[in-house]
Order: sequence, then structure tokens, then C-alpha cells
Amino acid sequence: MSAAAVRAFGNIARLWNLDTDEQLVLLGSPPRSTFYKWKKQPEAAHLGRDTLERISYLLGIYKALQILLPDEKAADSWIRKPNAATLFGGKSALDRMLSGNVADLFVVRQYLDAMRGGWA
Repeated sequence: MSAAAVRAFGNIARLWNLDTDEQLVLLGSPPRSTFYKWKKQPEAAHLGRDTLERISYLLGIYKALQILLPDEKAADSWIRKPNAATLFGGKSALDRMLSGNVADLFVVRQYLDAMRGGWA
């Protein structure tokens, strides 16, 4: 499961144009050396529960955006756009997710699921 999660995260990071520091925060701030080992050899990765949970939320966010915004470019750029919704306070979803708290990934996922009418 870890190898698939690492590959999926890598694809999302590429589509969302996440830099290394953003990727590290979203993954729960693993050591850089560990992060680069995961990227180089996903099949050898052994992700902890927290990291798997984070990737799961990110996959859900990605999926919800693809459903809500069928234009791929619009869906992939949404996370960086300022958002007027109360929970974002005029900042982007990515700003919220980069707090480092897994709860903020959950909140963004929950918001998008509510926007599309329920949990997947």
C-alpha cells in the first residue's frame, strides 16, 4: 500500500505544482532524506499511519476537485486560488492545508465533499 500511496502522492504533487517544502509539510514533515528515498524507490517505502492518512485525505481532495471541476486545469489550480468561504478566510485551500495539521486536510476534504453533495 505504501508504494501505491507514494506514487499517487507524487502524481498529485506534480499536477498541483507543489514544491518540495509544500510536499514535505503535506506529508507530515518527514526527514528530507526519507522523502527522497520514497520518491526514488516507492516500492521500498514504509509509510506510517499518519502519512497514509494524510495521503488518503489528499487523494479525496483530488478526487472531489475532479468531480466538482471537470476541467482538469481548473481542478488542479483550485487549491492555490483565494477562497471566500469562511473556513479559508480569503486564503487558498493550500494555505489551510500547509498549516501542518492533519485536521486541516480533513476540513478541506469535508468542505469539498459537502460541496459535491456528500461523502464518496
